[in-house]
Amino acid sequence: MATNVFAINGSPKAEKGNTEKLLNPFLAGMIEAGARVDKYHVVRLNIKPCTGEFICWNVRPGTCHIKDDMQTLYPKLRKTDILVLATPVYIPLPGEFQNFINRLCPLIEPKLSFKQGRTRAIFRSDVKISKLALVSTSGWWEIGNFQTVLRIAKELAADTSIEFAGALLRPHSGDLEANQEKAQEIYEAAKKAGFDLITKGKIKQTTLKIISQPLISEEEYRRANN
Repeated sequence: MATNVFAINGSPKAEKGNTEKLLNPFLAGMIEAGARVDKYHVVRLNIKPCTGEFICWNVRPGTCHIKDDMQTLYPKLRKTDILVLATPVYIPLPGEFQNFINRLCPLIEPKLSFKQGRTRAIFRSDVKISKLALVSTSGWWEIGNFQTVLRIAKELAADTSIEFAGALLRPHSGDLEANQEKAQEIYEAAKKAGFDLITKGKIKQTTLKIISQPLISEEEYRRANN
């Protein structure tokens, strides 16, 4: 049976952004490996903020009372095996993308456990999601600029007791266009990452390092941007 992948791009620039340029080869590798992929752009969806009433937990378990495009996405999310979150680094996330993450709450069962000093839950029994992967781009030079976004993705995986499958991180992504040879190497590595995740169940750290490699020195970056 084919692996089902649900990918959502949180970039307000949608197809025109650097996040999409990194996400596409990652998904292409998955498709080449036989996965079924559904991709969405948050900016093209009507996703309202969560109201925090926990009706989906306490009154009508598993059902969100807010009527918007999430009602169309929930059935697809329940059938997916791998959830791919794609986003540029803002401060820390684009607002609409944070709305999407918050609205995953109806898929989570409040069956609480305590692991390493933290309260954790699980996805509901009708939700197949078992892995979460992150694709993220940043305009700043250093890899450390991803720390908050990476923590959010890892926390979501831990909070729902699923596997964090890895992060494709591309710092100073605005320099890709001027470094076509390196860009091609990075996109090929992203495709390999997708292929390996489907066929082998994991992504090699060496592949992720290729994606995150410096394109220019920090000194060159500072000189060009100050």
